[in-house]
Amino acid sequence: MILRPLYTRLDETVVEEIPFRAGDGTRLGLTRVGTGRGDRPAVLLLHGHTASSDMFLQPETRNLVDVLLDEGYEPWLLDWRGSCRLPYNETGRRYTYDDVALYDIPAAVAYIRQQIGDRPLFAVAHCIGALSLSMSMTAGLVPGLAGVVAQGVFLTPKLAARTSLKMTMAGELFRSRFDHIPVDFRKVGFWSRYTPLFALASKGASCPDPTCQILSNSAWCVGASLFVHENLSDATHERLAQLLGPAPLWILPHLRRVALARSVVRWNQGDDRYRALPENALDQAGRIDCPVLLVSGSENGMWLDSQKLCHEVLAARQPQLDVRYEEIPGYGHFDTFVGRGAALDVFGHILDFLDAHA
Repeated sequence: MILRPLYTRLDETVVEEIPFRAGDGTRLGLTRVGTGRGDRPAVLLLHGHTASSDMFLQPETRNLVDVLLDEGYEPWLLDWRGSCRLPYNETGRRYTYDDVALYDIPAAVAYIRQQIGDRPLFAVAHCIGALSLSMSMTAGLVPGLAGVVAQGVFLTPKLAARTSLKMTMAGELFRSRFDHIPVDFRKVGFWSRYTPLFALASKGASCPDPTCQILSNSAWCVGASLFVHENLSDATHERLAQLLGPAPLWILPHLRRVALARSVVRWNQGDDRYRALPENALDQAGRIDCPVLLVSGSENGMWLDSQKLCHEVLAARQPQLDVRYEEIPGYGHFDTFVGRGAALDVFGHILDFLDAHA
C-alpha cells in the first residue's frame, strides 16, 4: 500500500515517513518532522475525518508545522484510518471511531514515546481526531500526555437539529446506492449518479465551485458548513478536493449515536475486543490526566458550541480537571487550521498552551 505523497514544501531531509501499523494491523501513515535535535517536546497532530496530515502542512500559508518547528517543537503527523491520503479510504473498508480510539491513536502514541524517551508529548487534534482522542484518553489508553488541544469538538458533540435530521435522511436514503459522498466534481463528471447530490449542495450557495458548495454550503449534504469562506486563500480554495476527501456513509450510524447522546459513546457494545473503551466517554472524564485546551471558531457551523458546552459540563462534573476554552472570533471549523490568517489568529493560543506545559 502506497500513501499519497504529502503536499509539502519542507526540506525532504527533515521529513521521515515511517512504515506504521495500528494495533489491529491496519496500515496507517506516520510522519516525523525533525531538525536533528533530540531535546524538543513532541506534538502529535491528528486530522479530522476525510482530511489528512496535509491540513497541517499546506504550503500556501504559514502552517502549524512551520510554527511548531520555529518555536522549538517536533511535529509528528498521524494519518489515521480516516485519512484521504490512504488508498483504501474510498474502497468501502469499514470501521467505526472505536477502531481509531482503540487501535490507531494508542499505537501512534506508544511508538512516538519509544522514539522520544522522556521528552514531553502533546497532542493537537481536529474534529473527529479530537473526538476519537477523547475516547482513548477516558479509556486510559494514552496516559501521561503533557497536554491536549482539541479543536471543534471533544467530549460533548452538538449538531444543529437540521444537520442531525439530514444526516439521518442521508444515511437511510443514500446508503443503498452510495458508499461515499464525493467532493471532487471534476472526478465524478456531470452525468454521474452523484450529480443530484452536487445540485442539492448548490442550493443557496454563494460560491460557484461545486467542491466548495458540497463542503462549505452543505458539509457532504448534511446541511452544515465546514469553514468561513472568506478565511481561505485562493490557493487553499483551489485545493479543497485534495484537503478533504469523500465522506463514507457507513460511518453515519455511529456519528448519529454520538450526536444523539451528546457524548462520545462506544459503537461496538457487544464485541469483547472493544471492552477497553468506555460505553460513554463523558462518564469517565475523570480519567483525563493532563491539561486540555478546547478551541472552536465562533462561527463553527458543524459542531456549533460543542466546545463551550464541554467546558461548562467538565467544570461542573469534574472541577479538578485543568480545562480551558478558547473561542476564535470570525472562524468556522476547518479554517481554524487552514485559514490564511490562522497563524496570527489561532496558532498563538495553541503555542501559549504548549509553552505553559512543556
